[in-house]
Amino acid sequence: MSFPTDLEIAESATILSIKKIAEKLEIQDDDLEYYGKYKAKIPLKYINEKKIKKAKLILVTAINPTPAGEGKTTVSVGLNDGLNKIGKKSIAVLREPSLGPVFGVKGGAAGGGYAQLIPMVDINLHFTGDFSAIEKSNNLLSALIDNNLQNRKFSLNIDPRTITWKRVMDMNDRSLRHIVIGLGGTKNGITREEGFNITPASEVMAILCLSKDFEDLKIRLGNIFVGYTFDKKPIFARDLKAENAMAILLKDAIKPNLVQTLEGNPAILHGGPFANIAQGTNSIIATKMGLSLADYVVTEAGFGADLGAEKFLHIKCYYGKIKPDAYVIVATIRALRYQGGAKKGEYESPNLPFLKNGFGNLTKHIENGFKLGFKPIVAINHFAADSQEEIDYIISECEKLGVKAILADEFTKGGAGMTDLAEEVVRSAKSGENNFKPLYKVEDSVEHKIDTIAKEVYGAESVVYSQKAKNQLKTIYDLGFDNLPICMAKTQKSLSDDETKIGRPSNFNITVREFEFATGAGFIIPILGDMMRMPGLPNVPAAEGMFIDKDGKITGLS
Repeated sequence: MSFPTDLEIAESATILSIKKIAEKLEIQDDDLEYYGKYKAKIPLKYINEKKIKKAKLILVTAINPTPAGEGKTTVSVGLNDGLNKIGKKSIAVLREPSLGPVFGVKGGAAGGGYAQLIPMVDINLHFTGDFSAIEKSNNLLSALIDNNLQNRKFSLNIDPRTITWKRVMDMNDRSLRHIVIGLGGTKNGITREEGFNITPASEVMAILCLSKDFEDLKIRLGNIFVGYTFDKKPIFARDLKAENAMAILLKDAIKPNLVQTLEGNPAILHGGPFANIAQGTNSIIATKMGLSLADYVVTEAGFGADLGAEKFLHIKCYYGKIKPDAYVIVATIRALRYQGGAKKGEYESPNLPFLKNGFGNLTKHIENGFKLGFKPIVAINHFAADSQEEIDYIISECEKLGVKAILADEFTKGGAGMTDLAEEVVRSAKSGENNFKPLYKVEDSVEHKIDTIAKEVYGAESVVYSQKAKNQLKTIYDLGFDNLPICMAKTQKSLSDDETKIGRPSNFNITVREFEFATGAGFIIPILGDMMRMPGLPNVPAAEGMFIDKDGKITGLS
């Protein structure tokens, strides 16, 4: 007998009106901004700094994943249900899905099995329009830039060759990565090279998720670097008087979205920046909203802990003035097989030798947790192909490292399969054994900050800079942007900058190929290798397996 699909499970669930979910959080009905029966926005006035200090924040991160990911969202949703099941007032605060992966290869991002968020179809499609608003805000700046290039009377004298700002759309479309615009004569604009990123890669997305309030949002939008004039003067969005109009388009998108789990527990979704080129986590506003409304907040950081957790701690915690009270590392047996050398088709079957070979990857992430001031908890996200021998091995080896490994069975059992993990998370959050210690200070030199992340988090021997990166580093110092956190852009598949170096690589260097700086969001981006900002569709996109009937019933969405 086959296991039901995520969509079948979601459609068979009893879904409560969002008003009922809001009542659990003591949100007044008149304050909700309804988007249908089952989703709503929460006004920012519910953020309460006094309550934030009393609540407990649980960060869920992971080992380096297989191409399919390792279920951080599913574990996060299940843990939230587990906490509620043991009598705690808990809320999950997570990112919104992007349409690109939904129709591409990864599918949606609303959890899975019996640990998912509903209304699943709405969440994975247009939801409350936040991504559309971010896209329009981003592209308004693009339109203002090109309008200024053509405007002789009010020209800022921008050199088109130096423009770094790109348009965005929330769909995988590789043909838009590098394009030429302004063809067809002078009435159609100035001809120049341009390109599209996917919406989650927009700096506007990163800005929305790092802003503390609406005024801060406007300031950050104005601080977006656009390019240079012909006489080498830097140009920012504020020089184009763009920030207010851009912010107007985000007036609703800045408010967090309230939904629910299959078990009727509250969840907040807000924002969705990429984890390999941006900070990879939901907004500061959403996290603080959760901490204001509940006693426990379960949140996640994208990809492996070397990317997501490191950025969550050094960027989001820095700007949000928050820190986690518990630290959970999601590990799957299939990912450890993959990190141990198993190829596609091999890592789905029991194989203790592969698991042992790949266990060093988990060991490194555990050690990094200790370095950052945490005593990690390992959540073994359970799959049907996991053998008891492999489960026992992980539990035993983690015990030797001084941490608990607990089986997470949320996919098939929901919150009931997560009570053991929930109890341990509560103990850890209350114990005082977790006290985040940044590995660097933002006032440190750019080189020192990068060196620290590379050596302490990745395990690299040294950092090598290309000549292009060295030239751009001088520009960062000249412009006074060096006192910002670091947002490393690298592969999620390895602790190193080379995706073929699996497990726990050693004796390697990392190479900074070039730099970018997100002056609105407030971080420096060292780019290690080629970073994909506009993904392409696979040979057989998920879109091909979807169907909608005459009554609007959808199948094939996951």
